[in-house]
Amino acid sequence: MAESPSPLLADRFAPRPEFSRVDHLLVDANPMVAWRSLRELDLTELRGGVAAFAVWFRELPERWRAGNRGQVRERTRLTWDDLDAGTDWMVLGENPGHEIALGAVGKFWRPVVKWFPCEPRDFLDFATPGYGKVVWSFTTQPYGERRTLVTSEIRVTHTNPQAWLNFRRYWRLSTPAVSIISRAVLRTVKHNAEHQGVTN
Repeated sequence: MAESPSPLLADRFAPRPEFSRVDHLLVDANPMVAWRSLRELDLTELRGGVAAFAVWFRELPERWRAGNRGQVRERTRLTWDDLDAGTDWMVLGENPGHEIALGAVGKFWRPVVKWFPCEPRDFLDFATPGYGKVVWSFTTQPYGERRTLVTSEIRVTHTNPQAWLNFRRYWRLSTPAVSIISRAVLRTVKHNAEHQGVTN
């Protein structure tokens, strides 16, 4: 009997997305190496799409919370953990070796995004009218004997119809940038995994 498919973190935090995008890339490395490349990714070193990445995260705080308050910290690295610790993005959950999911709450369609501070435990039930909730997840799956399929998935839900309408207009304009960012992350994961010099 075939095993039942494992639930995804994205299914837990955004079970019925109103907008979504999925990108896949085949990596010529085993799942352990591909996962390490994904988990240790430095977003300041994306291969392509850096300008779009800057636009997408245009409202990331200029002042990191680690260190003295009010002192701007030069961004020499930007990992998933940095996002979680120093921005309004959060790590919603992680299945080590397989999946990580990040989330954020905000009015993404505004020229200056209005973020809403939220804890992972409150994300699913957050329902204040006028906001969108985005889940950005990454998974790695074995593909044959030595390769890995890496997936980037973005899911967006909203807390009321007006927020949905506002985001729909924004989504039409932002989809090309979202696509560039998603694929740039996957390309960087692929490059890093395939150039680690690890043979397993």
